[in-house]
Amino acid sequence: MTDSLFGPFKPGSPGKQDCSDGQATGLPSSNFSYIQKAFNNYAETPTPNPYSKPQCPPYYHSTAQIDSLQVNTNLTGATAQFSGTVTAPTFSGNINVQSWKGFDIKHPNKEGHRLRHICMEGPEAGVYIRGKCTGTTITCPTYWQGLVDPESISVNLTPIGSYQELFIESIEWGKRIQIRNNLGGPIECFYTITAQRIDGEPLIVEYEGETPAKYPGSSDQFSISGYDYDVRGQKKK
Repeated sequence: MTDSLFGPFKPGSPGKQDCSDGQATGLPSSNFSYIQKAFNNYAETPTPNPYSKPQCPPYYHSTAQIDSLQVNTNLTGATAQFSGTVTAPTFSGNINVQSWKGFDIKHPNKEGHRLRHICMEGPEAGVYIRGKCTGTTITCPTYWQGLVDPESISVNLTPIGSYQELFIESIEWGKRIQIRNNLGGPIECFYTITAQRIDGEPLIVEYEGETPAKYPGSSDQFSISGYDYDVRGQKKK
């Protein structure tokens, strides 16, 4: 080959091909842009001249699938849907702005419908049991010992089948509830027993402040819907 502006042509070698998996390098970009999708750009009908092949339209990832994702700083988006477990040391944001605690499930007997319930609210950390009694004694669960304040136990009774003058004769050791029928007849009733948890300080129902961070008591035993969910020790400012 004759000399050109840049000198004579000298054959060379492209070197050894490296197909190892390495880290991406370069400068970080703060642009929220789509990721370009790589492809071979083969045309459906090749032409004799490989440099004049018609180009395929470029694609970008508007959807993507990945086996594992590590986010070092922030995850930004409008909606997130997960089918497994989500674990995080802290969570910050609004989960439930109106602070209604509820659940939403597939309707048990209407096809194409769902069922939503909202949790009851009260001025205490309360627990309850309910059931049906056909005798004179109701025994509380063994796990109630150390969990509830025995002095806070209250009982509601609803007679079944006929009118019965039912009353609570005694609550023994916070474990056994004795029922009596003032008419002397048999006892058959539904019951609901409620008690206040004792494994924490009493709830302060009303307090001064603009945010839950101003709660005057201990916040370690709470996860407040719509505010923090397990950001413990970081709320008070």
